[in-house]
Order: sequence, then structure tokens, then C-alpha cells
Amino acid sequence: MVEYLYLPRVRRLTLILAIILAATIGSMASSSAAYDIWYLSLEKSKLNPPSYVFGIVWPILYIFMMLSSYLTYKKVFSIFIIQLFFNAVWSWLFFRFQMPLVALLDIYLLIAINIFILNLMYKENKLAFFLFIPYVMWISFASYLNLFIVINN
Repeated sequence: MVEYLYLPRVRRLTLILAIILAATIGSMASSSAAYDIWYLSLEKSKLNPPSYVFGIVWPILYIFMMLSSYLTYKKVFSIFIIQLFFNAVWSWLFFRFQMPLVALLDIYLLIAINIFILNLMYKENKLAFFLFIPYVMWISFASYLNLFIVINN
């Protein structure tokens, strides 16, 4: 009985730690993008933001993700952990392994998973739903940038 009472706390803490871990692992692969010869040589969309924008946007998105997953942990726990995996893997596929096509497939899967998560959040908690929308919009924009690179390089 006592274990059952602590399960929600453990799941919420697990989500928070998983988000921090995904952010750390993902940033390890992309932290040198501004100086990476391969990345700098790619033809990029005119809509591609300067590198410093990513350093501003991602921490905000991770905070929103943390709050929205915390508010809806009962509904999204397992699928949210899965989406964090694909989120972190994208940076490695794209920047470290220089596989933009595979990274594009990863981000499309990530978008599909997150649309499913949005649906769960909408039913569970409207605030969580609205906090999660910027992340889904950002990865959708990132998929456009990724697609542009695949097509033009």
C-alpha cells in the first residue's frame, strides 16, 4: 500500500530526470554545430535561425515539456519517455553521424508520437496541452529545416 502512494511521485521524478537526460544527451551531439565543418558546408534554408536561437529556444521548450508531462504523467508517462528517446537520437543522427535522411525519418516519427501525446494531454489537462504545443510546433519547423537539407545537399 505504501509503495502505491509513492508511485506517482516516482513517475513524476522519473519524467523530470528523463527530460534533463534527453536534453543533455541531445545537446552533446549538437553543441559544436556552429563550428562543425560538415554542418557549415550544408546549404540551409533562408529560414534557418542563427545558432544562438537554438540555445535560447530549447531550454524553454524543455521547461514546458517538463511542466506538461508533470501535469499529465498518468496518461503520458510511457509514451513520453519514448518520445524523449527519439528527441535525443535526432541530434546524434543529424550532427554526429551526419545522416540527415535518417534524422528526418526520426523527426517525422517524433512528430507523430507527439501529436498522439497532445491528444492525451488535451483530454487530461488543458494547461499541459497548451504548454506542449510550442514543442510540437518547433519540431515541425525543425523537420522543414531537416527536409530542406536532405533535398538540397
